[in-house]
Amino acid sequence: MTDEPQDEGRPDQVDDLSGLADLTAAEASAFLTSVTEVASGSSPETALPLMTLALSQVLVAGARLGAIQDVVPEERFEPDAADDDADPLRTGLANVFVGIDDYVYVIDPITSSDRADGSITNDLVDVAVSLSHGLKHYAAGRRLEALWWWQFGYLSNWGDRGMTALRSLHSILAHLRLDADEEAVGEAEFDALHP
Repeated sequence: MTDEPQDEGRPDQVDDLSGLADLTAAEASAFLTSVTEVASGSSPETALPLMTLALSQVLVAGARLGAIQDVVPEERFEPDAADDDADPLRTGLANVFVGIDDYVYVIDPITSSDRADGSITNDLVDVAVSLSHGLKHYAAGRRLEALWWWQFGYLSNWGDRGMTALRSLHSILAHLRLDADEEAVGEAEFDALHP
């Protein structure tokens, strides 16, 4: 046994959290860039794989936050950060995902089998708004508040919304790639074997 003090409040712990805040901010920014690009509708052919990748990456950031001890801000009062108007993002995503936006999910697979209707668009906007809120604290130099927000939001909202959206996007991609017409597949195999 050593006589070293607990980790709480040690400078190296603050440095570790600062590094984690920097990493999470970069990952949140990358997600927001991707979701904004998809919502612009400029490349509808890449929307599904791009959002699948972006969600996967930001969920890794969330899982990292969920795996550490609770982040406790220095102040017990968090200054309000006004959320941006998410309607343009919501409208753009709804246009991109028209016809494939809605899905059904199990609300809480641990406590019940109740189902609810979901929307990929609404999920992506929820994730974006929550990450953006944390980024505002980060940009204002309040790294611990940003980490607290991202961690709390991941565990209470955006992690779940992101995972259900990712599951839906994966399902759509799987159907697109695997539910091919047998005749077309047969012709493609024949053409590949007999050039």
